[in-house]
Amino acid sequence: MLNIATYRHIVRASAIYDLVLTAPFATPWSFAIVRAQLDATNQALGGAALPAFTPFHILFACLLGSVVLVWSVLRIRDPQPLYGRYDGIARLLFSSWMIWTLHATGAPLLWLFIVPELAWGIVQWLPLRVRRVRA
Repeated sequence: MLNIATYRHIVRASAIYDLVLTAPFATPWSFAIVRAQLDATNQALGGAALPAFTPFHILFACLLGSVVLVWSVLRIRDPQPLYGRYDGIARLLFSSWMIWTLHATGAPLLWLFIVPELAWGIVQWLPLRVRRVRA
């Protein structure tokens, strides 16, 4: 069981991880740079080139990046357990869609995202030791 202080550190650390990882997804210009890196990484791992993106694909990538940035800042500033639980659910959902995409495409790059997402999702659902206050 985790104590609340340790759990808050986990929530904050996962938020910092998200902030660093998703910041490049927040604008079309930074996304173009990170997308080129992701494409090169996928190919270096033995996968195919990533498909071409249209402005609509970029729009959704940037919307996702923007929402995750705001969510990250909230959890950095206030890493409460409730936010950690919600984040754990979101990560398990994200992992599900990444696993689905891995199955559909075989893109090895996805493993670099699936493993940490599942790890953060699981650790944020570990049981907490809550201190009871006697009346």
